Amino acid sequence: MPNITAGVGPTISKVAKVTLYFWLMKILATTLGETTGDYISMTLNLGYYIGLAITFCALIVILAAQIASRDYHPLLFWIAIIATTTAGTEISDFMDRSLGLGYLAGTGLLLFGLLASLAIWYYRDRSLRIYPITRKDTEMMFWIAVLFSNSLGTAFGDFLVDNLGLTFIQGALVTAAVIALVGVLHYYRAVNEVALFWIAFIFTRPFGATFGDFLTKPVSAGGLSIPREYASLITLGLLLAILYASSKWTHQDDAETA
Repeated sequence: MPNITAGVGPTISKVAKVTLYFWLMKILATTLGETTGDYISMTLNLGYYIGLAITFCALIVILAAQIASRDYHPLLFWIAIIATTTAGTEISDFMDRSLGLGYLAGTGLLLFGLLASLAIWYYRDRSLRIYPITRKDTEMMFWIAVLFSNSLGTAFGDFLVDNLGLTFIQGALVTAAVIALVGVLHYYRAVNEVALFWIAFIFTRPFGATFGDFLTKPVSAGGLSIPREYASLITLGLLLAILYASSKWTHQDDAETA
């Protein structure tokens, strides 16, 4: 996966370093966002209007805490990522099922929103590097792009399954192939690292989402029929375990280089 931290000094950043741990946690966060979003709107039968309102309010509170913080707090950062993936699930489903736009049109609109947010970010900073991010205005642009990319990834993943008729496993394989291609391009340095980061960030979303659907959807639909609340708890446990391991690794690495 692309690691765009090379050549960066000791400046404190509000964003996690892009390592293998980062991508593992990103995939688990997207899976958790998918199962949690579906739990709110479907299992609790609150519907997409109320589900979107709940997740969006939670997202605003969490992002306000993240941006207001003066230091990088790993747990808060990943809670914010989970909040964007959960809200992204509700946004995509709301556009498709409540507004009747369909996943193809929704994908197009969200892609436009992502490209527009990245263009504004680049116009302001002349860079789209995500490490280090120390200014609050740049961090706000980062989170806007994250929300669009996670919503886009959700819509694209649903498009693969619902519009193209792929199974959840097939959809995951398609997105995994794109992620693998990004890894190859990163290894050979064939494409700009920042561009590779955002491509990987987008496509890890449908990969995690289709895996979440695989866990929770009925067996007749190609899933494992695990209750959404249990799937969410299992995924959360895995994410916290990797977060703990990554924190231990980071502290050990810092001690060795001190």
